[in-house]
Amino acid sequence: MRALRASDVVAAVSDRPVGEPVVPAGTLRSSAVLVALTDGDQGAEVLLTRRSETLSRHRGEISFAGGRVDPGETFEAAALREAYEEVALHPSVVQLHGRLEPISTMASGSFIVPVVGTVDSHPVLTAAADEVERIMWVPLAELTRADTFREELWDFDGGRRPIFFFELDDETIWGATARILHQLLRVALGIVGPEPPAL
Repeated sequence: MRALRASDVVAAVSDRPVGEPVVPAGTLRSSAVLVALTDGDQGAEVLLTRRSETLSRHRGEISFAGGRVDPGETFEAAALREAYEEVALHPSVVQLHGRLEPISTMASGSFIVPVVGTVDSHPVLTAAADEVERIMWVPLAELTRADTFREELWDFDGGRRPIFFFELDDETIWGATARILHQLLRVALGIVGPEPPAL
C-alpha cells in the first residue's frame, strides 16, 4: 500500500465536514486537541507528546497537545493555544483543515474536539517542562503495522466497551488519544462505520 501523505489525510478530512459540536448536558469540560500532521521519510506523521509524571491527571500518558476551551474561545483557537503553550508550536505555522468527530470520555467527563492541521516541515519545538516530558512525530505507517494495534473489551458501567491500544516500540498509546488516532486512520483510509462508544 502506498504510504499516506499528509495531503491524503487532509483531503479525506475535508471531504467529510462535521457539524458544529453540541456539548452533551452534564459534561464537566469542553476540550480541544490539535492533530498536527507533516510529512517525513515514511509519509504522514502526527505530533504526540508524553505527559509529565508530575501532572495530577493522565500523568505519563501519550496525548495530543490540547486542553480546556476557555470561555469565548473556539475549539480551533484552544487547540492552537494549547499546542503553543505545551510544545511551542506557533499558530502561524499551522494550517487548519477541519475537525474529526468529537469524543466524550465518561470517566473524566470531557468532551474533546480534535482539530486537524498541517505544518510544512518539522518545526523546532520545546516542551513545557511542567506539562510535557517528550515530543514525538509518529509515522502513521507505524500505527498501521499489523503488530502495533490491538483492541480489548473492558467491562464498564454494566457493559463491555472496546479499548484501543497502539503498541509502539517504546510507548503505548491508549485511552482518548488512541480513539482519536483510530478515527483519524479510519477517515484517512476511507473506512466507514460507527466509532466506538465513550469510555
